[in-house]
This record gives sequence, structure tokens and C-alpha cells, in this order.
Amino acid sequence: MPNDNAMPLPSSNKLSKKIGYLLGFATLVILFIYIGQNHVQGESFGWLSILPTCVVLGIAFTTHRSAEPLVIGTVAGLIMLNPGETVPGIVKVTQAVLVDPTIAWIILVCGLMGGLIALLETGGSIFNFSRVLLNKVKSKEQTMLITFCLGILIFIDDYLNALAISTSMKLLTDKYKISREKLAYLVDSTAAPVCILVPFSTWAVFFGSLLESNGIAESGQGLAIYIDAIPYMAYGWATLAVVFLVAIRKLPDLGPMKAAELRAQAGQPKPDGVDEIDLELVQDKQTSDLMGVINFLLPMIVLVIASWLYGIDLLAGVIVAITFTIALYWLQNILSITKMFDSMFKGFKVMLVPLATVIGGFMLKNVNDQLGLTQHVIDTIVPHISPAIFPAVIFLVLTAMVFATASIWGLFAVAMPIVFPVAIAIGTPMPIIIGALLSAAAAGSHSCFFSDSTVLSAQGSGCTPIQHARTQLPYTLIGIAITAIFFLIIA
Repeated sequence: MPNDNAMPLPSSNKLSKKIGYLLGFATLVILFIYIGQNHVQGESFGWLSILPTCVVLGIAFTTHRSAEPLVIGTVAGLIMLNPGETVPGIVKVTQAVLVDPTIAWIILVCGLMGGLIALLETGGSIFNFSRVLLNKVKSKEQTMLITFCLGILIFIDDYLNALAISTSMKLLTDKYKISREKLAYLVDSTAAPVCILVPFSTWAVFFGSLLESNGIAESGQGLAIYIDAIPYMAYGWATLAVVFLVAIRKLPDLGPMKAAELRAQAGQPKPDGVDEIDLELVQDKQTSDLMGVINFLLPMIVLVIASWLYGIDLLAGVIVAITFTIALYWLQNILSITKMFDSMFKGFKVMLVPLATVIGGFMLKNVNDQLGLTQHVIDTIVPHISPAIFPAVIFLVLTAMVFATASIWGLFAVAMPIVFPVAIAIGTPMPIIIGALLSAAAAGSHSCFFSDSTVLSAQGSGCTPIQHARTQLPYTLIGIAITAIFFLIIA
């Protein structure tokens, strides 16, 4: 008699697919071992250094996963560096990334922002704020315009923009059957692209300091030089124009976004496969609409002001905002201290998945730095560019590099000492080249599926980074094309 409890055999299709994956994986391992064994220590890997990133992109867009391809790409790069030291290499890279002050800052900011948002959700503040908007907003176009306008108003930091706006607008976008992917696009398009256009943002502060350290601006004048270049930060302006046209429905849904919107119109705004990253938590207590709005807006205002007062430091700002929100809720008896801390711990936990992706991106960056990818591309291309196309090519090359590596701060710290002397030698006006560099930073960050702003926009909106990146890509390509044409004309 047949055994009903016997484990079913896998179908031939599934078995064939698994065998195909194994053969493909084995082929890649052999290829990277061969490259590693035949590489002479001390010599450049040349264009072979881009192979791990190609593996990451290929696997990511095939499997629609984000964290796993980054790990595989990191391992592939370590095999190239030294096949016999791959496992110790993984340990060293992981430790190097986790002790990096930048990563520590990102983990704390993202985790605490997740805790603050969970606290606002559990106390009903976000629900009440969204409910007030529900009563005021009467159409899909108005919903998208409000999302667009909120993104412009919260300009101080792209992390704050990505998480706060997406979380507060989900109830409204769901009502009007706007896909979570489009919400993520609206939010992400007003994050980094807006931050580069505002001199009072984390981006402006960082890049202003780079201008000073590279001798382009005197001490204390970096921000002034940055402001002069804002009119030439074409990607920011182009993206704002494109997303505005999308918000008022003058630009149609393109490519994968069209499929996402059709799914939303059929009654499913949230895509499949995102239950494990849902940020929505159960509200513990509802207040009046007025107090609900106040209880949402006050912590946001405190967060922005505190970040500004502490030198545009979002970590200091979110610590002050959490402390303020706890006191605000306690005075109103909205939540007990125990429930408030429980909700914050849940919010921190929810951020672990996107943080894993961001950390994976930094691990890949570490390996790419060891392979010399960024240095090779810049050294090979930059010195040989014609003056007439220099700004446009710099924009396109560095956009591609940020897209492939998600390295924004590190990449430009390497690129600026090479790009600026060439620009001065061929007579390219400094505001134009700074505009090209900042446009590339924003465009690459906006396009890359594992950049921090992309991951956080997807997390807050309720879709995966790959779902967000795929649906957003046609619109980012429009912005990139407009920007490249702009730099060709003004050069």
C-alpha cells in the first residue's frame, strides 16, 4: 500500500531548475577561482573588477531578491582576491563593515526611526493624521500631490523623508488604489533629489566639507560654493519635474509600474511577498482627530529642529524626538511606559531586513574597493574625456558607478581629487562640474536597488527593494536622459 506520509518527490521542472542553479553557481565559482589563482598580487584587476557587481545585478533582477545577491557578490569578489582565504576574508569584511562609524550611525538612525514610527503608530498618531487627510483629500491626484509636497517639505534628510512620509500616506494611497510601488517612487523621488537642492540638508553639509577638503573652497566656504552649483544640479530639477507630472497624471504609468497600478486598481495595492517587512502595527488607543494630528506633527517638528540644532545630525534628532514623544504620550495617558518601549523594540526589529540589505551593500563596496573598481574606472575614463562632453560623461560614469556599488560618500571622496584637477585644466566652470557630481550622486542613489534611500523608501511603503527599483527605473532613466542632455548643451 502507498505510504500517505511519504514526502512528495519534487517535480521534474523544479528539479531541473535546481540542477541549473547548481551548475550555474559551480561555473561562477570555478571562474572566480581561476581569475583569483591567475592574478598577480599587486597588479590591478582592470575591468575584471566589475564582475562581482555584475553577478549581484544579474541575480537580483533574476530572483527579485536584494540581500542574498549582495552576499553572493561579496563572496565572489573575495574568491577573486584570494581563493584560499575566502572564509577568513568574509570574517574580515564583515568585521570591518560593522565597526565602520558610518554603518553604526546608519544602524542606530534606521533602528531608532523604526522605533519612533512604531511608537507613533501604536499610539494612533499616524492613524489619526491619515484619517484627517482621508476626510480632506477627494481624489487620486490630490493624494499623489500631497505625497509629493510632503516630500519637498521634509528636506533635511532622505532617511527621514523616506520613512516618515511613506508610513503616514499608506492608508490614503490604499484608499485610492495607488500601488505601494508608486508610493515608494513618489517618496524616493523627493528624498535624495530634493536633498541635493537644499543647502540645509545632510547632503549639502557632507559635500560642502568635501569641497573644502579638496581645496575647491576655503575653510568655511564649502556651503557657499555648493549653493552656487545648485542651479546646475540638473538631476534634482529633472526628477522633480518628472514626479510632478506623474502625480498630476500627465505622465503615464510605464513598464512594470503599469502592471503594479493595474494590480492596485483590482484591489491589491500591496504586492505579494512583503508580509515580512510590513511596518504597520496595531494602534493601541485613538485620540480626537485634532490631538492625533498634533501628536504626529509635533514629534516630526521636534525631529527636524533637533537635527538642525545638532549640526544636521539625524541621530541626535531622532533621540530627542523619541524622548519628546514618550513624554507627550505619558502626559496624555495614551500608552504606558512598558507599551511604548515594546512598540519601539518592534519597530527596531522591523528595520532589520532593510538594514541587512544596506550592510550587504557596504560589504560589496568594501570588496570592490579592494578590487580597485572605482579607481580603475575613474583613472581609465576621466583623463581622456573631451572638454565638450566632460560634464555629461562625468555624470553618466559616476551615476553608473553609484548604481553598481551604492557607494555615494566613499565614491565621491575618491572621484573629486581626480575630477576637479581635470576640470580646472580643461576650463570647465566649477559650478557645472559640481552640479554634474551631485546629479550623479542623486541619480545613482535613486536608481540602485540596494542604496539606503531605495531600501528605506521600499520598507516604509510596503514593497521590496527590487519591486521598487524595477517600477521606478523607467522614470529615473527619463531624468538621467534629461540631465545628460542638459550637460551636453551647457558644456
